[in-house]
Amino acid sequence: MDTVKNDDNQDQLAESLNDLLGSISTMIKSELQGTNNHVELLEKMNLRVGEEYKGFGDLASGLTVFVEQLKCKSGSFNEYVEQIDAIEKQVTEFEAVVSMLDKYTALLESRVQSAYQTKIHPPPN
Repeated sequence: MDTVKNDDNQDQLAESLNDLLGSISTMIKSELQGTNNHVELLEKMNLRVGEEYKGFGDLASGLTVFVEQLKCKSGSFNEYVEQIDAIEKQVTEFEAVVSMLDKYTALLESRVQSAYQTKIHPPPN
């Protein structure tokens, strides 16, 4: 009877060990599946971020080309800007000359009127 009891104890022990190992195996599989899910999520996030940054790179390349085109156009406008500056300087000088002529003509007009007044109404002697 001790042998039967001993065999029953061993069977129960073996069964308990099998249950324990099965539970540990299930737990490890669950942990590994959770880790695998995290890795898959990170991979998807990395791909999405990579696509977004690629779009930013394309945008930056387009902006670089646009800036280069603006520089070329701006360079061709520099000649016109220099011409405008020269014209502005000439206009300023011309305005100064006109102002001087205006003052001179006002002085001449004053002298002519004075001379005319003198001829019409000579001063008493």
